[in-house]
Amino acid sequence: MNRPPRESITAPTLLIAGASGFVGGHVRREAERRKVDLRLMSHRRPVSPSVSGPRTVPADLSDPATLRGVCEGVDILIHCASRIGGTAEANEAVNARGTAALVTEARRAGVSRIVYLSTTSVYGRGTFRGSRPEELTRNPGSFTSHTRARAEDAVLAAGGVVLRPHLVYGEGDMWVGPGVGRLLRTLPGTVAGWPSRMSLIAVRELAGLLVATALAPASALTASVYHAAHPVPVTAEALLRALAGCIGTPWAERELTVEQARAVLAENDQDLSALDMLTTDHVFDSTPLWADVRSDPGAGFDHDFRHTAHWYRRTLQST
Repeated sequence: MNRPPRESITAPTLLIAGASGFVGGHVRREAERRKVDLRLMSHRRPVSPSVSGPRTVPADLSDPATLRGVCEGVDILIHCASRIGGTAEANEAVNARGTAALVTEARRAGVSRIVYLSTTSVYGRGTFRGSRPEELTRNPGSFTSHTRARAEDAVLAAGGVVLRPHLVYGEGDMWVGPGVGRLLRTLPGTVAGWPSRMSLIAVRELAGLLVATALAPASALTASVYHAAHPVPVTAEALLRALAGCIGTPWAERELTVEQARAVLAENDQDLSALDMLTTDHVFDSTPLWADVRSDPGAGFDHDFRHTAHWYRRTLQST
């Protein structure tokens, strides 16, 4: 299904699934700047109408019957809808069965290209130092990542394209900023100097990559799975210092070992996965994606975070 959108004297029709979510909302705004006939698929949260007034299609991935007809007349599907957390059944219903049903509907309707937003969490825990997707083996460790891997399988079987970001930051972030904020408020010091490196991407840049992938000529795409991140990794210290400044938390001078930090977090009933993420390298090679869609990744974290720091200050200081 990795064909270019149907050629026509009119703009291609692009459907965004999950258009009211964190990434989906930014994808919508990016798509509105392009020459496309835009449709928005949303379930729980309403999609705020824009000046151009794209058509909204109500549908629920956990109820396949509601998906009938949502792809009629659609050339391109960007699938950003996922269930993160919750029960195994909820993840299965939305991420695995729901995506499979949506892909089936897309194929029935003759959609030319499907682009699916996945995650590097499908690799499970470990240390990653610059690998490309074809060099890694998926080993999901949670209900969410396991069912998102199955969603990938459905998309890839249909000839679609999968983008795997690692950590995504920016306006609307409900995971990276709040998770780091809890860590900073709980730990009485830094952890081994926070030297690990990680792949990050601003949500606006990720939205741009998703839309660019959706609209790229088929001949430009050299892979079916890409990592989506800024090519220059960021140290854990840089990320934590930036967020500490937004929260108003002083930078602790005391240094803890990883074992000491684990003990403190366990005593305070805090999730240890964020600590694991910040104490070992998670770097994923994204250069093929930027090259294939002919996009400039820009200056990177220091520049991009400044544009969203005010949102983090307002949001994190109130929680």
